[in-house]
Amino acid sequence: MPHTAPHYLHRLPNLPLGDAWEEITASDMVEVALLGKVAAGLPIEACPDQASVLIPSRMVRRNTYALKVCGDSMIDCNIFDGDVIIIERQESAENGETAVVLINDQEVTLKKLYIEKSGVRLQPANETMAPIYLKNDDIQVLGLVMGVVRQPVQAA
Repeated sequence: MPHTAPHYLHRLPNLPLGDAWEEITASDMVEVALLGKVAAGLPIEACPDQASVLIPSRMVRRNTYALKVCGDSMIDCNIFDGDVIIIERQESAENGETAVVLINDQEVTLKKLYIEKSGVRLQPANETMAPIYLKNDDIQVLGLVMGVVRQPVQAA
């Protein structure tokens, strides 16, 4: 019988994102706002939805929300097209952190953020995709990835 419940992956601290996940069970569920979609590939227009998703309460912090991933640019960090990522709203990110970034006040993308002399590099976690180079003033960090909700694959 196919597995029909979502999988919940919680981010462990102080580990590279590709290795930083622990699967947790669905208990003590709480609702968080699903604010729209985020590109894991080419940036897409920010388009807020009015929906919500149920997640285990230990994945929730002070200012938590969710976004649905569209694209394959973060697959080496175990974040796939169709996943729902759990985000903690923050306005800054450490070098190398996986962040939701607003570009030019209109497009939102999910990438690893690197601060360089000439500006910022938004690095995909997929070796087939090129990084995006921008000036510091062109981006705004919206939050950091704290968890993933993976829906089961539907049998045909």
